[in-house]
Amino acid sequence: MSDNLPADPAPPPRPAPDSAPASDTRAAVRGGLPRRLLRNPLGAASAGVLLLLVVAVLLAPLIAPQAPDASALGAAFEGPSAAHPLGMDSAGRDILSRLLYGGRNTLGGALIALGVALALGVPTGLYAGYRAGWFDSAANWAVNLVMALPAMVVLLASRAILGPNVWVLMIVLGVLAAPSFFRLVRGIVANVRKELYVDAAKVSGLSDARIVGRHILIVVRGPVIIQVALVAGIAIGLQAGLEFLGVGSGSSATWGAMLNEAFQNIQRAPLLMLWPGLALGITNGALVLLAGALRDALEERGGPPAGGRSPRRARPAPVLEAPAEAGPRSPLLSVRGLTVVYDRPDGPPKQVVHGVDLDVAPGEIVGLVGESGSGKSQTAFSVLGILPEGGRIGSGSVTVNGRETVGLPEREHRTLRGGTIAYVPQEPMSNLDPAFTIGSQLIEPMRHVLGITRKEARTRALDLLRLVEIPSPERTMRLYPHEISGGMAQRVLIAGAMSCDPELLIADEPTTALDVVVQAEVLELLRRLQRDRGLGVLLVTHNLGVVADLCDRVAVMSAGRIVETGTAEQVVHAPRDPYTRSLLEAVLDDAPPREPWQPREARSTTV
Repeated sequence: MSDNLPADPAPPPRPAPDSAPASDTRAAVRGGLPRRLLRNPLGAASAGVLLLLVVAVLLAPLIAPQAPDASALGAAFEGPSAAHPLGMDSAGRDILSRLLYGGRNTLGGALIALGVALALGVPTGLYAGYRAGWFDSAANWAVNLVMALPAMVVLLASRAILGPNVWVLMIVLGVLAAPSFFRLVRGIVANVRKELYVDAAKVSGLSDARIVGRHILIVVRGPVIIQVALVAGIAIGLQAGLEFLGVGSGSSATWGAMLNEAFQNIQRAPLLMLWPGLALGITNGALVLLAGALRDALEERGGPPAGGRSPRRARPAPVLEAPAEAGPRSPLLSVRGLTVVYDRPDGPPKQVVHGVDLDVAPGEIVGLVGESGSGKSQTAFSVLGILPEGGRIGSGSVTVNGRETVGLPEREHRTLRGGTIAYVPQEPMSNLDPAFTIGSQLIEPMRHVLGITRKEARTRALDLLRLVEIPSPERTMRLYPHEISGGMAQRVLIAGAMSCDPELLIADEPTTALDVVVQAEVLELLRRLQRDRGLGVLLVTHNLGVVADLCDRVAVMSAGRIVETGTAEQVVHAPRDPYTRSLLEAVLDDAPPREPWQPREARSTTV
């Protein structure tokens, strides 16, 4: 067990009535990709056909009756025989040999075109969709230009300029096919980058490359697999079409060249059209069926896509002016003169946070209170360095452990978010990636930020789940987010926030989506973690009951300004600002007082 985690024995597992059983889903996942693929009859059949075809063309020198160009004019148009199972063509060449060797050239050319298209389209689509900005605009302009070009005309012009080499023509075809991958991937990524679980991964300290590789690439893989099959079929068809028209090199056997020769002799030997036509049809059909089955097998997880979205985050802009000092600064978190502005295309920038001063000391819980739209979350996002797209810090200073964070490069901000600062968001179900298990989402940030092994990270993740009172941690590690309740999801997020031993925890409405019983449990958990670990906590909330129950000090925010600060007792019992009094007056006065919180095991049920 880690030295930073309590050594007390874990409590006995408790039943989790609010988590749905998911044995069917887990059984499907445990089956593995090959088994799930082979359970699909179409997938198994198409995979078998393609495997047989690839093995046959690769072993052509061993199984072909003769060389593809060996001819005997006296045997022209001979029918099938023991020596020549498919017969002879118009030049006395063995048709089976030419099919096998022609498959090498045809499939090899399609593979070149597909590789070029993937290499150009997928990475640029990922980058343009995730980062947007000038690269996205330039890439879209280039893609629209390429897509406006007629492919066959470009290939014919390339043949005239570059010569009849079919491999060169396939490279040109790959460049022409790359925009299809770019637009597909970019469109998906542009939507996924706004998901809350992507923001949660950023706050965990993961790099952009790791976020794209772990959380975004998995979303685009299904459509990309289908697109691969379509582009491969188009490449095979276009190559065969060029050879059929006599545009190819003509010096080697291909299925298109065989079709050309069969068409010229269709009156005398119509059967010659059958074999290359069958090869092309079976290959394209098997590719499409296998792609569909493979996509279904990969997505056979049972988890629905994430629902909620939030705007993309952008790094803060440099400070425009120095803030005025407002008393001594806290050694943990100190905000002075913070303003947040949003640029507008049709007018001057709009300022939404005005000159905020805020401090959080080690071991202190500070409540940031206000109605919706008062600027609470904007202030918290400024501290985290994840303001929504278009937002920036106009002026002011934010120091964490005495270090100025405004204007820091994203790489340095990421190290702070991954280690010193942790974040617990609202809407817990939307902040967990539906494509990965709970264990995976806890383990990966620890491996990346702390540099520990997978085994050490797994042990630490189990300890964290016990720490936040998750029943059956081993079982929970194997579940997907849709298989747990909202209360368990919030506990998982708290465990993830504590995984890298932060010094400052920012909790943004951590109990909004929970029922009152689970709210009390989560608040008690936060209180215990703060007490045991000496955490500084900035609690963003609109619930004055939570403030009175949990906070040491309170800052009341209205219209982007701090209107009152003080101890929780003073703000609740003797508010000075009219806005604070109006918030307190909105609380029901006649409600009975809440009993002291007790653990779930200690409660007795009454009928």
